[in-house]
Amino acid sequence: MKRFIQNIKNIWKVEELRKRILLTLSLILIYRIGSFIILPGVNYVALEKAQANGENTLETLLSLFSGGGFSNASIMALGIMPYISASIIMQLLGMAVPAVQKMQNEGESGRKRINNYTRILTIIICALQAPSYLTLYVQNKGAMPLDPSTFWWVQTIMVLIAGSMFAVWLGERITDKGIGNGISLLITVGILARLPEAFIAEIGMKSNNLIMIVLEIVAFMLVILGTILIVQGVRKIPLNTAKRVVGARAVDDAGARSYLPIKVNASGVMPIIFAQAIMTIPVMLFSSKGGDASFIQRALSDVYGVSYNLLLAILIIVFTYFYTAIMINPRKIADDLKRSGGFVPGVRPGEETAEYIDTLVSRITFPGSLSLAIIAILPAIAHIAGVNNAFAMFFGGTSVLIMVGVVLDTLQQIESYLLNRHMDGLMEGSKVKGRRNANELSGF
Repeated sequence: MKRFIQNIKNIWKVEELRKRILLTLSLILIYRIGSFIILPGVNYVALEKAQANGENTLETLLSLFSGGGFSNASIMALGIMPYISASIIMQLLGMAVPAVQKMQNEGESGRKRINNYTRILTIIICALQAPSYLTLYVQNKGAMPLDPSTFWWVQTIMVLIAGSMFAVWLGERITDKGIGNGISLLITVGILARLPEAFIAEIGMKSNNLIMIVLEIVAFMLVILGTILIVQGVRKIPLNTAKRVVGARAVDDAGARSYLPIKVNASGVMPIIFAQAIMTIPVMLFSSKGGDASFIQRALSDVYGVSYNLLLAILIIVFTYFYTAIMINPRKIADDLKRSGGFVPGVRPGEETAEYIDTLVSRITFPGSLSLAIIAILPAIAHIAGVNNAFAMFFGGTSVLIMVGVVLDTLQQIESYLLNRHMDGLMEGSKVKGRRNANELSGF
C-alpha cells in the first residue's frame, strides 16, 4: 500500500502527465455538466413525474451509456453513441468497399479522411435519431411543449446534433491532449455516474438484509475480476527469429524470447454492441403495430426476459466470430513474420503458419465468445436473483466490459509515462498483462 501511495505521488511529479490528467478531468466535467442542461422548451416537471413511475429496461440501458443525459432530455441526450455507430459502419465498409480499404492503407492521411467521413456520418445518424428521440421518448413522457412549432422542432434537432458532436470533440481532445481514449472515457464516465445512484437504491430496498447486500457486493467484485481475466487473457505463440546481418557480421537472435500474443477476447466489446443494436431494430419496427407484432415488441423490450437473452447470446457468439475474422488476418500475420525472418517453431513459414494461426484463433474464439455471452446475460441472472433493475445492469453486459477495458487501458498509459521516466510503474508487482515485454511482438 505504501508503494502504491508513492506511485500516486510520482504521477504529480511528472509535469506533462499532471497536465494531461487535469485536462482530462476538466473536459469530463464539462461533459457531465452538459448532460444536465435540459433541451429548450421541454417540460422537465412532467418528465420527472413520468420517470417517477419508472423507466422501462430499454430506457434504463440507453440512459446508462449517456450518463443520464437520455432520461434528462438534455442537450447531450444522444451522447457519444451516434459516433460509435458511425465508426462501426465505417469499419464494415472497409471490408466491402475498395475505396474505403484504399484509405485504410494510406497511413495517416487515409486515417484523417476516414475520420472526416465518420464525423459526417455521425451528423447524418444524429439527424435521423433526434426526431425519433423527441417523438418516442420526450413526447411519450408528456414533456413536449403544448404547441411545438416547426421552428422548435428544427432548433431542438440542431441542438441535439450539436450536443452529440460537441461530445465527440471533447473525446478527441482528451485523446490528443489528455490521457486515455477520450471517446471510451466519456462512455465509461457516463456508466460510472449511474453506479452510486443504483447502489444506494439497492441498499434502500434491502436495508434490513445486510447479509444479502454483502453477498451482492462480493458477487459484483467477482464479476469484475472474471471480466478482467477475460479481457487480459492472451494465448502466446512462441516465435523464433532467424539470424540477421548487422554491418559485416551476423547477429543470432535465436536465443531471444519472443511471442505472438493472440487475445482470448480479440473482438472486445463490439459483439455485444452489434447484438444489442440489432435487438433494438424489431422493437422500433413493430412499435406501432398490434397482434403478433406487439408480442415481438414485448418479448424483445424486456432485457431481462428469456427470449431476449437467448437471442442476445446467440447473436454475440456469431458476431464474435465475425469480428475476430475482421481483427485477425492469419495470412497477413504469416506474411509479416516471413518478411521479418520470424517463424513458429516446428511450423513452416507461409501457408502452414497461416493455417496454424487460424486453427489457434478458432479454438480460443469459441471460449471467448461463450464468455462474452455469459457476461451479456449476467444482468438478467442478477435481476432474477432479486437485484433491482438499475444495479443489475452493472453485473455484466456492455457496461462492465467497457469499464474494465477503459480503466485498464488508462492505467497502462499512465504506467508508460512513469516507466519512461525511470519511476516505478503504477501497477508494480501486479500481473496485469498490459505491462509489455520488450521482446513481445504485439504489432500484428
